Amino acid sequence: MAVSWYQVVVDAHDLPSLARFWCQVLDWRVLFETEDEIVIGADPSALPGICFVPVGERKTGKNRLHIDLTPDDRDAEVERLLALGARRADVGQGEDVTWVVLADPEGNEFCVLRPKKTLLD
Repeated sequence: MAVSWYQVVVDAHDLPSLARFWCQVLDWRVLFETEDEIVIGADPSALPGICFVPVGERKTGKNRLHIDLTPDDRDAEVERLLALGARRADVGQGEDVTWVVLADPEGNEFCVLRPKKTLLD
């Protein structure tokens, strides 16, 4: 049996705002939008995408799953993301790690890694 990763679903309080933030982060676009679902991606044929769905309550704890980003220049990318509305987050990572933990406007943590070429770097 074959299977492919289709998308990540993110609970969101303000779907349009969070979708716009992640579109700016990833240089993606909105592919589908209704009142109760917004899907973003690089293009309609590129997988995976991110799907934002409504939730009434705000986030209250640390994510059990998060996104890792690997830019060409970690420090410059962190500054760009902070300017887009991300904020620094402390999840107990310590000061000697090679990544930066940020949170999106709704508090979902994600990491900005040093540049990598493979999963084993």
